[in-house]
This record gives sequence, structure tokens and C-alpha cells, in this order.
Amino acid sequence: MAQQLSGIRYAQAIFDLALENNQVEQWGEDLAVVAEVFEDADFAALMKHADMPAADKLAATASVLAGVNSLVRNLVDLLISKNSVDALAGVYSSYTELLDSHLGRQRVEITTAVPLESAETERINSFVTGLVRREVVLTTKVDESILGGLVIQIGDRLLDGSTKARLDGLRNRLHTEIAASA
Repeated sequence: MAQQLSGIRYAQAIFDLALENNQVEQWGEDLAVVAEVFEDADFAALMKHADMPAADKLAATASVLAGVNSLVRNLVDLLISKNSVDALAGVYSSYTELLDSHLGRQRVEITTAVPLESAETERINSFVTGLVRREVVLTTKVDESILGGLVIQIGDRLLDGSTKARLDGLRNRLHTEIAASA
């Protein structure tokens, strides 16, 4: 919880700086690069290793993140010096939420049992855009366990039109009816 809270605080601080510099989208892209670098388990473990001198850690990140805005790199350096590398994922996630809110965007995740064709993705995108009345950033994933249909995740709302959910609902109704008649 502390890492998540500090991630939100750092994200708000860096978002405010980016806003002042009129670079919110660029810094979002830079934070995406940082998040991708630290998703590498070996690199993240190296940055957390207690026996590695802080100067070596800072030199490694300076090399890997050479194209990233210096203020974003300063944040990374600060988190490394505080042994809070784990907060980077929370910073990126929170910054993305702030950026989306600022730009009037809504992130939506679609889960289907089979990959969608582009025409289907376009129809779903239009449908969801009409629901949320905002620009939609759509991501899709395939999960064969839902059997069919689709699941739409809009923020904390879930629209489950999957075959699995329908079968589960039918099973629950049958159990309820059998229990009631017994």
C-alpha cells in the first residue's frame, strides 16, 4: 500500500511539472520507456541489489535511459537512491491515469475467446465510445476460458457478455430452483 501511495504522490508531482512545461504526453511516453526497462526482471533485480553501489546503479540507468527527459530520469534516480524502485510501476500507472483524465481519454480492455478482426474492433470501439462519451484507448486480449462472447472492462466497471458468465448464471439458477423445489 505504501508503494502504491508513494507512486500516486510521485506521479502527481511529475504530472504537475510536465503540465508546467507543456510536456505531459512526452513525459508519459518517457515514463512508458522507464516502466518497460524496469519490467525486465534482471535489470530490476540489479537495481535492487544491495551490494551494487548507488553510483553504479545511477550510471546504469543513465546509460539505459539516455533518451528520456532529464527530470524523468531524476525521478528514477531519486527512487533508486531511496531503494524504492518498486514504486516505478505505480508512478507510471498513476501518471497514465492523470494523463488520460487530462486529455479526456478512457482506457478500455476487451477480452474475447478468439482474436478480433479489425472490423469487429472498430464496431466495439464505436459502441464503447458512445457509452463513455470520451476518446477510447482500446486494448484487446484473448482468453479462451471465456468460451465465447466478450468482456469489456471500463475503469472499474465490467460488462461481462461472455458465454462462461451466461453458463455460470444458468447453473446458479438451476441450483436455486432445485434447492427451492426440494
